[in-house]
Amino acid sequence: MRNKYAVFLVFIVALVIIEKENNIISRVSDKLTPKQNPQTTPQPNVSATVVLKHDAPNSSLSQLEPASKNPRRRVENYTKEVIRHKDGRKHILLLATTRTGSSFVGEFFNQQVGNMFYLFEPLWHVERKLALTTGGVNASVTYRDVLQQLFLCNFTLLESFIEPPPTAHVTASLFRRESSASLCEDPVCTPVIKDVFERYHCKERPCGPLNFTLASQSCLRKVHRAIKTVRVRQLESLRPLVEDPRLDVRFIQLYKNWKQWEVNGEVPIDDDEVKRLKGNCESIRMSAEVGLRQPAWLQQRYMLVRYEDIARYPMQKAAEMYRFSGIPFTPQVKEWILKNTQASNEASGVYSTQKNSSKQVDKWRFSIPFNLAQMVQKVCGPTMKLFGYRFVNDKDTLTNKSYSLLDKK
Repeated sequence: MRNKYAVFLVFIVALVIIEKENNIISRVSDKLTPKQNPQTTPQPNVSATVVLKHDAPNSSLSQLEPASKNPRRRVENYTKEVIRHKDGRKHILLLATTRTGSSFVGEFFNQQVGNMFYLFEPLWHVERKLALTTGGVNASVTYRDVLQQLFLCNFTLLESFIEPPPTAHVTASLFRRESSASLCEDPVCTPVIKDVFERYHCKERPCGPLNFTLASQSCLRKVHRAIKTVRVRQLESLRPLVEDPRLDVRFIQLYKNWKQWEVNGEVPIDDDEVKRLKGNCESIRMSAEVGLRQPAWLQQRYMLVRYEDIARYPMQKAAEMYRFSGIPFTPQVKEWILKNTQASNEASGVYSTQKNSSKQVDKWRFSIPFNLAQMVQKVCGPTMKLFGYRFVNDKDTLTNKSYSLLDKK
């Protein structure tokens, strides 16, 4: 009988702690999320969200006390995991840089139309507006907060960065809307409005301007959510997403070896361009080092993938990504991969999702001058070593098909 009373007492204490934690999370969340009527999508408060003053040290969920430092919060930790996993919902963030095949990989998740809500580069609008208003200062924090709200199916914060501003939560200007199947299906696909021009219109079927209220409702109905972005550089800045008990986030980072310039056989002499390349490589390396180190907050939440491995073994790597994400690998996705990894040479645009995988991997080795390869090795050497790329010392090695530039790690 005494044991029963003890169990009952522990249960009561846990409830008190949980209620206290929920109040803390609510207060913090309220600071990040505009007030809204539960029946309608809120009007964007541009004045509060264009810059957002994210340099304030107490403005993020990361300020919550880590449970690992307080044994009494173990019950809270357990409860958070129950809340996080009870519905099986996963949130996938595909991190990449430009020209790394990320549009192609994003389709691995976009093809799960029935149960996946996929967004293609929503931070494009944020980057453009921040560049004009702040010069990009504190961009990583703003990116994080927008991603957090998108994973929660709240588009209000994103709306405040779109130009021209949406009217009644309707816009004809969402960047590459057509790349998200979820934004081009019923009921999000509304009737076409005559004389309204949409630069990024749905291609498979005619749709009217995007209604964010309908998009939010569709997002909430889907089981899983995935976002692809090339604008986040530091993995550490995304830690609050993991600490948010409403989310179950998985990070997949994609990396490709060579930076490509449109040059006529010469190494760029523009110092700013070289510095930009080095900065990108260093940012990726530092981010990957955090992920590979697997700190407590990131354990079993980070996966690093080389583009070349995906190009060679698309089905195998897609299966690994789905297994890592905890999402069933459906026949629909498998069929799409089979169909789109044997594409014609014409399908080679910047955002193309059709790749002839066997021909794409080493194509660059025969189209760039050796001195450009040398320069990239010099600037991005530490990053290449971390990701298991081999170096070349002469032109013959660069163009030798029998010499693999990939370590098997």
